[in-house]
Amino acid sequence: MSFRLAADFVLLLHLLFIMLALLGASVSLWWRWAPVVHVPVAIWATYVELTGSSCPLTRLEIFLRANAGQSGYTGSFIENYLLGAIYPAGLTREIQFMLAFVVIIVNIGIYGWLVIRKQYSHSKS
Repeated sequence: MSFRLAADFVLLLHLLFIMLALLGASVSLWWRWAPVVHVPVAIWATYVELTGSSCPLTRLEIFLRANAGQSGYTGSFIENYLLGAIYPAGLTREIQFMLAFVVIIVNIGIYGWLVIRKQYSHSKS
């Protein structure tokens, strides 16, 4: 497998990881074990945003791109691939806190809805 193909794969994996962190609670509708996978992912994503840490997937992709002869990038995955599409300005600590807050609120909302839905279905039985 070429370094470029591996870097593209890591990029896709990173995007899926972000989607899982944000919306993974909704998978609990179909798979009861989903929170076992989702909650650690959401905690890690929140930690990365709150601390300004670099995600290992970002570092791996940069390494693979550099070995493929492509220029790597500085900053985070979000800064390089998503920020320009979502936000007109650069990533700031305030935006990172907002992203962490969004992950937390969306997931609390989804899990809350699932608990209420489950309680409602049990009360009708």
